Amino acid sequence: MSTPYILVLYYSRHGATEQMARQIARGVELGGMEARLRTVPAVSSECEAVASDIPADGPLYASLDDLKNCAGLALGSPTRFGNMAAPMKYFLDGTSSLWLSGELVGKPAGVFTSTASLHGGQETTLLSMLLPLLHHGMLVTGLPYSEPALLSTSGGGTPYGPSHYAGADGKRALDEHETTLCRALGQRLATTAIRLEKPRG
Repeated sequence: MSTPYILVLYYSRHGATEQMARQIARGVELGGMEARLRTVPAVSSECEAVASDIPADGPLYASLDDLKNCAGLALGSPTRFGNMAAPMKYFLDGTSSLWLSGELVGKPAGVFTSTASLHGGQETTLLSMLLPLLHHGMLVTGLPYSEPALLSTSGGGTPYGPSHYAGADGKRALDEHETTLCRALGQRLATTAIRLEKPRG
């Protein structure tokens, strides 16, 4: 049997969401679990466009087995008009077999996003990613206000999950509060998954 892991699954166009994913993975490890980073390929309007099975750099593309076998999930996407990006939606649309078999029921999940502007739809994007996870029966672990950074952040951070203001050029780095909230989500997912894995007695 493989070591339990939290799947940190994301799509990132310019690297900001990937930065968040790596901080969440660090939080998972601080919480005592393995983190498995995975991404999804871009989608194309060209009918003949085919992506390589292995990305040129960064984490591997996610498979349904990565999702099926995880102990918990952190799902991330940049905002697209207040919604998740098409590549992430495309991947989630292909998870019907896991829904039918109930593979994700009862597993903890959280979401994260990055935007180009402060009011670019951070919260609605997070909510859009939660909808399919609720249909899968996953247990949502947001960020409680016991996290002091939620009250201090001037860039990103919501009770629905970590967010990041990347700036119009996508180059603004994660600030201290955004980094803290990303790690907090990872740690929360790990500790929740560990508690859920313990035999009930």
